Amino acid sequence: MPIFNGKKEENLSGKKLKSLPSDLLQNDQDVDKVDLQKNRLKNVTGISQLSNLTELNLGRNELAEFPQEISKLQQLVKLYMNQNNIKSIPDNIFPSLKKLTFLKMSTNKLKELPSDMNRCENLIYLNLSNNCLRDVQPLVGLGRLKELYVENNHLTELPHALFQSQNLEKFKANRNPLRKPPEAICEGGLKGIQSYFEMLEKSSFTIRTIKTMFLGSSMAGKSTVCRSLRQGYPVEVAEDDRTVGIEIQRVHNADGVRFVLWDFAGQEEYYVTHHVFITPQAFVILAIDLSKYDAKFFRKKVGFWINNIRLKVPNAVVMLLGTHVDCCSDKMEVHDKKKDIEDRVKQMLLEQKESLEQQRRNLVELEDPSMVREQMSVIKQLEENKLEVLKFIDINCKNPEDISRLQLYINKVVLDTDKFPFMEQTLPQCYQDVENAIQAHLDSGNIPQHGIVTHGDILAHLKTTDNELDLEKLTGILQYLHRTGNILWYSDITDMIDMVFLKPSFLISLFKAIVRHDLASMLKKISRRDLMRENSLEKHRDTWIEDFTKRAILSNVAIRILVHAELNLSGVTDEELIEEMVGTKKKAGNLIRLLQHFDVCLPTKESAPLNPTAPEFCPNKKWEPTNPGVYETNGACLFPSFLQRDNQDVMKMWGQDNLEDIIVQVYFLPEIPHEFFHRLVIRICSIYSTYWIGKEQCLFTSGNRRLLVREQASTGDQFIEIRGKHSDMSTSVDIQKAWDMIKVVMMRLAHLTQQWRGVCQYVHSPCKHKGCKAYFEWADWQDWIEPYTCEKFNMDPEEKMTCREGHTRRTELLFPARSCVGTD
Repeated sequence: MPIFNGKKEENLSGKKLKSLPSDLLQNDQDVDKVDLQKNRLKNVTGISQLSNLTELNLGRNELAEFPQEISKLQQLVKLYMNQNNIKSIPDNIFPSLKKLTFLKMSTNKLKELPSDMNRCENLIYLNLSNNCLRDVQPLVGLGRLKELYVENNHLTELPHALFQSQNLEKFKANRNPLRKPPEAICEGGLKGIQSYFEMLEKSSFTIRTIKTMFLGSSMAGKSTVCRSLRQGYPVEVAEDDRTVGIEIQRVHNADGVRFVLWDFAGQEEYYVTHHVFITPQAFVILAIDLSKYDAKFFRKKVGFWINNIRLKVPNAVVMLLGTHVDCCSDKMEVHDKKKDIEDRVKQMLLEQKESLEQQRRNLVELEDPSMVREQMSVIKQLEENKLEVLKFIDINCKNPEDISRLQLYINKVVLDTDKFPFMEQTLPQCYQDVENAIQAHLDSGNIPQHGIVTHGDILAHLKTTDNELDLEKLTGILQYLHRTGNILWYSDITDMIDMVFLKPSFLISLFKAIVRHDLASMLKKISRRDLMRENSLEKHRDTWIEDFTKRAILSNVAIRILVHAELNLSGVTDEELIEEMVGTKKKAGNLIRLLQHFDVCLPTKESAPLNPTAPEFCPNKKWEPTNPGVYETNGACLFPSFLQRDNQDVMKMWGQDNLEDIIVQVYFLPEIPHEFFHRLVIRICSIYSTYWIGKEQCLFTSGNRRLLVREQASTGDQFIEIRGKHSDMSTSVDIQKAWDMIKVVMMRLAHLTQQWRGVCQYVHSPCKHKGCKAYFEWADWQDWIEPYTCEKFNMDPEEKMTCREGHTRRTELLFPARSCVGTD
């Protein structure tokens, strides 16, 4: 038994224990810390004998009841009970634990908390995430609490008194159907919540708002339906007037429900920005042109959208809307196509359900299921968050009766609180006052029609009608309006903290100047006059077109010209504002910053030919260029999603794959989200500055080490493979450094995955023997990548491992040793 600082610690993690070992209990008062995580314990009878325990880890076991004996461990300071099956906690447990400061109860089945929990008076850290709690009132009174996590429960309200403590520093409540305060308030942090309750005491109101997203392929009739619903009668939309990017409109119905209508462009090139605006707590209307529908196009016209919705918002409510029925030959054609779509969608959802059930059974049947309890928890959440598809509605967009019928159906559906529990929210009256005042100032012309203003400008405008409004209160209100899509304010981007977009559609219209399906043709249309303004020639324009079409690289100069033209079309004449948005030769504009912030592109440089007449460099002598312009950066942006084919330079620099390469495969269930790989690549490029990018693979280097990241998403199981080059590793130190690079990539991958609530991942290391299909599964890979907690990661202590087919390899080539990489 190890002894640290005179105290004994017992590590029994991952020993497949079903009961407490007798030799542990015989130590009685000698043991200070015990780690029993990752076992198969269903009870811990006798644990009270270890009366001097200060730290106890019972995480990842099979406990169904909270052990009553723990109340006898009165010296306990830290207690881990996470990832069990605990449904309730008896009274009279926590009042006895006077010294307890840390309690982790996440990922259990708790439906309620003991009424005396607030008597655990020294508690500082409490994690109750991933349970079934509907009320956290028993936590009121924990005056020393600094960190509280209640994510992914069933909470609709949070008690005001919980946030009156001056000690609380960190709080998270994501993925709850919160109405008071709304989740959008909670995402703003503690200050936003405290400000919310403070303003709520003065006056409040109840609002019913629902974000309605129109999705579907190009020319499916989304814009026609969206505008017709807003007007209440058919509105025809010409082909030239179709949506480019995203359009936003608002409408109130007779029941007082406010619809915020988001009309998404259907061209595939625009999908790269859709992930930014497709958010939880929304009603999705999927438009399908029945006149052009064919069963062989189901995947593209319907399946693609259903998959993307369930990956991003797995508990979404989706309405299938068949359009252009007037262009079908007869009612039978409409009926047959509707039935085909309905049957295929049902089959998709059924296959996902069966796949999740099978994955769960596979994990349960493992010899030691406690090792994969985290994965089982994720699968359980996916099974609970079921995508709901409403009945198929078909309409003739030109028929007033059909538009009226659609309106009536939508109005009825959104009032169902089981389907939309988040629609009704309680807000301070001043939130509504600020939103109305902003709109009034826009309507009156006090604020420019483009709606781009500074933080201070808004406060100055609003101070004329509300003297009590200060900068701190306004900040909380603007953050809420941003998260609900009413405005856009990227306060987390340092250079843009003072810029507020009161009209989101205007900013999105600037995105479409760059991210569009016909970008190459737009580059060709750049006039000589616009080129001259940037000191550019027509030959430069030709180079921009070639670089974009062949390498997906777009010159910053071209971006400035395109965005400048879009601003002029929108009537913006403020040169200072234009410069802020488009940038200069020395400084990137805010639009480029936003595109990089959204992982749409990454900064790079234009290609430039070598100068054979350049002066020779001599040591100890200052080098002077023949042309001072060599010092000017040829800034550009690389858009991975626009790559047309793989870059052969990647494989040229990598060489051939080798069975002895370190290989990690991250499998995605049900599939890899659209554009996930390219966004991951962009994030990795921000760490490793030397790289080669292809459409489905990317090579990174650090020193003399190479790392290949490759997407396999064409057929069968979809995964992202990470390879460390075998020839770069001659010692164990080299191998460890390769694992450190892999860890950084996997940390970025895990963080990015959080944006898709409907994704489950498995990590494998394949056997290295030629032709062998066996693999080694990582049970605790998430522990390995968790920053600063790598001591939890238990790599197999054996020097060698053997696969199910009998092939043996050194463990360090299959799994990493404990190593902390402090990269966030």
